[in-house]
Amino acid sequence: MPQPPCLPAAITRRRALAGMAAGVLTGCAGHRPPPPPGLALPVDPAATATPDLVDLARFDPRLRLDIRYATPANFMGRVLYPVPRAVAQRPVAEALARVQTRAEAEGYGLLLFDAYRPWRITRMMWDETRPDKREFVADPRTGSRHNRGCSIDLSLHRGGVEVAMPSPYDDFTPAAYRSNEAAPPEALRLSRLLESWMVAEGFVPLANEWWHYDWAEWRRYPIMDVPLEAVRAG
Repeated sequence: MPQPPCLPAAITRRRALAGMAAGVLTGCAGHRPPPPPGLALPVDPAATATPDLVDLARFDPRLRLDIRYATPANFMGRVLYPVPRAVAQRPVAEALARVQTRAEAEGYGLLLFDAYRPWRITRMMWDETRPDKREFVADPRTGSRHNRGCSIDLSLHRGGVEVAMPSPYDDFTPAAYRSNEAAPPEALRLSRLLESWMVAEGFVPLANEWWHYDWAEWRRYPIMDVPLEAVRAG
């Protein structure tokens, strides 16, 4: 199989996004293995914006990170990310900073579990998840909004301690649904408080995962498969 191009297919097929080579990637073939066989990186013709990824920890040091996929403490039970980084498109980062300010006014802060996710990781999750649980993982044929740098998985902390929410992160049961009313009242209150702040700043909540939010303009950005450690973010 020939070596894949340096840039994701969504970029190389549109010369208008050629500037991504300098702004997002460091290195080419030597930094990225070939994609999984049998399925190509999806291309969204509506995605015409040039990616502008930023490192969230540098962009706003107030944000706390708990990148579960850089540890074995996730639903896959193994390390998926070689580095504990959270990167996202610049408008997402700017909106998160505003949410952080809202949270601070109430004595809380944001705790980020995940942001940009390379497409090959989405493919791996799909392949290794039982079919009856796949509502909780994205179909690689269409890609995830995480793959576009436009989704955030997060919770709240108070004084550095994660608060109790309706379910653990990546819980594949109805307890994770936003419609769940069986959780303790304080957990429901905090989940809804976080949701109100996120929605006010342009995020759309996912119905079956209390922790997952999509940036409203996610469709503008291409699906990417740049390894997390190779992303050069501002």
